[in-house]
Amino acid sequence: MILIDGPRIPPKSGTAKKLVILFHGYGSNGADLAGLAQAWAPQFPDVAWASPDAPEPVPGAPGGYQWFPISRLDPEAMETGVRGAYPTAEQFIKSELNRWSLTPSDLVLVGFSQGTMMALHTGLRREVAPAGILGYSGALPGPERLKSEIACKPPIMLIHGDRDDVLPVGMTLMAAQGLAEAGHGAEFHISQGIPHSIGPDGLELGGKFIENAFAGKLK
Repeated sequence: MILIDGPRIPPKSGTAKKLVILFHGYGSNGADLAGLAQAWAPQFPDVAWASPDAPEPVPGAPGGYQWFPISRLDPEAMETGVRGAYPTAEQFIKSELNRWSLTPSDLVLVGFSQGTMMALHTGLRREVAPAGILGYSGALPGPERLKSEIACKPPIMLIHGDRDDVLPVGMTLMAAQGLAEAGHGAEFHISQGIPHSIGPDGLELGGKFIENAFAGKLK
């Protein structure tokens, strides 16, 4: 297991009552996804935010990190990758909850692309369900084994652009199907005209999801 770290945004009120952890995508870094947190932070004065760098540098990409190496959309490689990175992600979650003296249910996990794979894999295997999992432009690795491994059923929202040529939008539809086959479910939204990124509608819907998740309105 590798210890990871990255940018944090403290609660504006000075007291953290909730925590959001953001997992970035392949070749990106914690500072990049911290920009997403900065967009939402003003409406959540009691929320602490953390956006760690993934454990492995991407060769040939200065400042870029990966949760696991991947060169193509190989289901086996994705599943092997998330399983390998899982202990590192889980340890970071535990340390951040301890940092702010919060409970596991005070947590929302957010991911983008490869980070969505990590958020789903990690969040669904926690002993206590997080308040929610929000995934952008991602996928669900290892859906065949999820039914026997799922430990909790938090609210999930998946958002994907219909012009995504990195991870096709069908990956989110397959993720929703995999969750259903495991006895769970997810709300999903397709952003029209959006490539492998987050559109204004996705940003707004994500903020609303976090708000409702922390308010307990999605159970």
